[in-house]
Amino acid sequence: MSKLILTSEVSGLGSAGDVVEVKNGFARNYLIPQGYAVAWTRGGEKQVASIQAARAARELATLEEAQALKARLEGSPIRLTVKAGKEGRLFGSVTTADVAEAVSTQGLGSIDRRTVELSAPIKATGEHEATVRLREDVVAALTLQVVAAK
Repeated sequence: MSKLILTSEVSGLGSAGDVVEVKNGFARNYLIPQGYAVAWTRGGEKQVASIQAARAARELATLEEAQALKARLEGSPIRLTVKAGKEGRLFGSVTTADVAEAVSTQGLGSIDRRTVELSAPIKATGEHEATVRLREDVVAALTLQVVAAK
């Protein structure tokens, strides 16, 4: 097991500044190379304090922004135009990056694809559900309208 300091939010693991213990392979192959975490050291405790202080300062400003973004996202369905065959089956599937891009092109704001969670793979046209974790305590429920490109 490796003890790490998270430098950014990782879904299901923690937020920036949290000290977590994960398996060695997860730390070595994913968290550290992607820049989501750094190795924990005694001197790193000062780093934890500074990361948490910066996060607390950002959270006060972002709570109102996150709630406003949640209202915009839940207010209207997100329309995705994708290539589809007969009977509405898609060529491939809708990804979280597609959802994030559709949100920004519709002028509703910008979201990170890593915060989008699809309940099931989207492989057909129609209405689907997705959630966006804007903050730890603010989650927006999206309605996705997947339509075939003409």
